[in-house]
Amino acid sequence: MVSRRRVIQAAAALPALSFLAACGSSSGDSSRPLRVSAIPDQDPDVLTEREEAFAEYLAKQLERDVEYVAVPDYSASVAQLGTGDLDLVFYGGLTGVQARRQNPDVTIIGQRDIDEKFTSIFIASKDSGIEPVSEVAGLSAFAGKRFTFGSETSTSGRLMPSSFLAEAGVEEGDLAGEPGFSGSHDKTIELVQAGTYEGGAVNAQVWRSRLEDGTVDTEKVIAVFETPTFHDYHWILREEAEKDFGEGFAQKLKDALFAMHEDEDGKAVLDLYKAGSIIDAKPEDYARIEEAAEKLDLLG
Repeated sequence: MVSRRRVIQAAAALPALSFLAACGSSSGDSSRPLRVSAIPDQDPDVLTEREEAFAEYLAKQLERDVEYVAVPDYSASVAQLGTGDLDLVFYGGLTGVQARRQNPDVTIIGQRDIDEKFTSIFIASKDSGIEPVSEVAGLSAFAGKRFTFGSETSTSGRLMPSSFLAEAGVEEGDLAGEPGFSGSHDKTIELVQAGTYEGGAVNAQVWRSRLEDGTVDTEKVIAVFETPTFHDYHWILREEAEKDFGEGFAQKLKDALFAMHEDEDGKAVLDLYKAGSIIDAKPEDYARIEEAAEKLDLLG
């Protein structure tokens, strides 16, 4: 996949100079676009629509050009934040932890209101013989089944589902053959629906959106279990942002995001994120994610 880039330009009546005056002087290249991105966890067209709308909103609120940069995979989003090719990234819980491990001075900007109590959904093909369960222990039904996760470093598509399976006494090695890694939540649903795998785990938000859109064949695939909650997605700003865009930039960005629900344009963007507002987030919110990642040796 070739990285897609699109620069959303600020209105001509709102030049970069006015932004610099508000934020103070900077020794970096404050005239360049703010580069935003997100982990590629779902259908590319859906992701692009959401992220370009987000970039357009930021360009208006921050009075500067904003460039949306699509990345080929989760690891690329972490690497490019470290090299300075990305400034602001919408990460899953695990990729956010990985990014902070590699770049300790980055700033957590915030999370969606739905991210402080996020869940995964275990799904199964109708032909698998697996029935819905009401407790984590019931996930033992997946032992010996063909099972696919999403991306290997997806929080809601691999990390936390693997942790809950282990709690039910099912290690990844107890599944039939090697587990699959579909690469995205949408692909996981499609593979289980097609019968390629008997079970899988997906982001609850994507599952519900697909149900609402009528793009899940409930005669072929069912929801088995919704997990207990955990913190998940959040925005991270690279450590050099204050230098490049001016003193106080991180706070200006937070102010813009935390006020999105107060105007119609912001609400429209939040709808694409399936959220009602953006709220504060802090490193300790992701302690459980970090602990689970350590057990799977996903932090390097």
